[in-house]
Amino acid sequence: MVDPLSFVDVCSGAGGLASGLESAGFSPVLLLDNKRQACETLLANRPYWNVVCEDLVDFLPDEHPQTLDVDLLSAGLPRVKASAAVARADSDQELRLLTATIYLVHSIQPRALLLENLPALVESPAYADIRDFVQKELTHLGYRFCWFVLNAADFGVPQERRQGVLVALKEQWFHAFSPPEPTVDEHVPVGRALRRSMRARGWRDADAWASRASTVAPTLVGGSDNRGGADLGPSGTKRAWARMGVNAGALADEVPGPDYVWPRSDDPAQMLKITVDQAALLQSFPPEWRVTGRKTVRYRQIGHATPPPVGRALGAAIATALRSPGRVQEDVPYTPRNAGYTSRP
Repeated sequence: MVDPLSFVDVCSGAGGLASGLESAGFSPVLLLDNKRQACETLLANRPYWNVVCEDLVDFLPDEHPQTLDVDLLSAGLPRVKASAAVARADSDQELRLLTATIYLVHSIQPRALLLENLPALVESPAYADIRDFVQKELTHLGYRFCWFVLNAADFGVPQERRQGVLVALKEQWFHAFSPPEPTVDEHVPVGRALRRSMRARGWRDADAWASRASTVAPTLVGGSDNRGGADLGPSGTKRAWARMGVNAGALADEVPGPDYVWPRSDDPAQMLKITVDQAALLQSFPPEWRVTGRKTVRYRQIGHATPPPVGRALGAAIATALRSPGRVQEDVPYTPRNAGYTSRP
């Protein structure tokens, strides 16, 4: 049996990235999040994990010596907003966490770094200054790196969810890393993903509804902690849900029962709603994974999470590199095999 690789996970949230890495052969030495409810969710599922509920900026690795010199530092960070693109009071907070993660690399010196964020961080010129900061810091520390974009739907997640990713490795292991290839030949539609749960209470039209919901879901968004309730996203997203017969303006407390009459209406207000547990299925959390808290808090944890299958695929690719014979490679540009990925070495 291969010994697990060690990792520290920050901004852990509901544990989507951490659970995916765990299934790829990594074992966490510490998980960090500043939200009490997220920490409760992590411990509800893995009581033996070492979960620290603290702000990343205040975290001192010297007080947690087991974090030093781990194999991997991972972070599913809040979505960073480019200052040139948006003037929002909390955008500084998101950039602050990204900066703190890079500075944490100085302290714990992991063999690899994994950051997951929005695609624009990889692709948009508005984020060039942020990328330059990250690249200069990592180069100074002896890492090589690549930026690329994945779509969670390519890994069996029933959701159109493009994710920007940075993977950095110490020089001697970088040669063995390639971004993960898709794991499914065809995307999983919402109807197939939710058919069983829609049948759970005896709804007779579950199969007919599932046939209508024949595409992947739009991207689930957790929304801001400071405003709004639990809904499935902005106007464009709601229209996409309506085409599948779903009212995306709110979440249901339970799935339809045997007496529910499906109106088959084009009016979103009359359409059925999905539940928080079904949102977790669309994020590809295992059915047994418990997300704690009240409805809105639970949904936000789910919407902000990295789908576990994406974490597993990224973890497997990083593990392959870290378990390869290390060697020093000449400083040549890195080009991913898949032309759909974006690389900025």
